[in-house]
Amino acid sequence: MNIRPSAAIRQNYNEIADMCRRTAEPVFLTKNGEGDLVVMDIETFNRREKMLRLREELLAVEEDRLHGVKGYTVDEVAAMMNSVIEEAAENGTN
Repeated sequence: MNIRPSAAIRQNYNEIADMCRRTAEPVFLTKNGEGDLVVMDIETFNRREKMLRLREELLAVEEDRLHGVKGYTVDEVAAMMNSVIEEAAENGTN
């Protein structure tokens, strides 16, 4: 875990940015000895956001399943996809 005082971001921006990119870990900034901000590179942020969205979707699907919402088998999904692909091909859509 990388912890730095908040003044470090002003004084050592490039060093902190490089550390974030190199380690793919956030840097925690403190102000007056207390946690204040978290800084991370954009790739790490985007990856974490995608992971959180996926987890939310999986949780919603699992909740639906537990409440009896009907799902689809792999064969049913494959048949639906093939149907859509065939329809698109007939209509000249790529």
